[in-house]
Amino acid sequence: METKRSKYDTNPLDPNVARETERVWGEGEEASQTGNVSGGATRRVGSESREAAKSEDYSEAPTRTFKSPPSGDSSYPSVFVPPTYAPPAEVYKPPQGIYRRPLTQDFGSRPVERLGLPEKWAVALPYAPMYIGLVASILELLLVPRNEVRVRGHAAQGLALHLAIVAIDLLFTAVAAITGSSAGGSIFRFATFIFLIISMIRVFQGATHRIAPLKEPAEWFNKHIDPRK
Repeated sequence: METKRSKYDTNPLDPNVARETERVWGEGEEASQTGNVSGGATRRVGSESREAAKSEDYSEAPTRTFKSPPSGDSSYPSVFVPPTYAPPAEVYKPPQGIYRRPLTQDFGSRPVERLGLPEKWAVALPYAPMYIGLVASILELLLVPRNEVRVRGHAAQGLALHLAIVAIDLLFTAVAAITGSSAGGSIFRFATFIFLIISMIRVFQGATHRIAPLKEPAEWFNKHIDPRK
């Protein structure tokens, strides 16, 4: 017994389905037949527009094939071709003459405030041997204002250095009094004299001279010894 089917059943294996589809879309043998409708023959509609859409790649037809542009350029860059970048902009160069020269260039000739000495002499005197540097360091810390950072820094470091030399010299003196030999003290005094002379030459020429073990005591002296008004 044949199963009852509704009008919505569309079995793709049924040959009537293909024939019905060709008839609806205006194709096949049944579509080529013509009949009289309102006194005229029927004809295929839209064939010319479909052919025009196929022949014109860039027409405004609803359906068309997509091809490469006439120039042959692809819409998407290839990952194997390195991209090209614009040349870098010119590096900015600030105008000359608006910045202050480094301290090593104008160092030495400027007089120190409230001291009157050239700067190169003011920073070199705290390292003078034979207690001269000790006295100069104390006077500079008492007279030079805090805006003279370089001068006060060397004065505080020179004061710490001379106090350390005095303390070690007293130790050698005590050892010499006990042992009766002053050779160690003599060698220490000669070494400190050479070191102080070298320190004076370095700071007189504008070189950086920092003694790491004396950093903390030098900062303490510079902070706690205020210049007199």
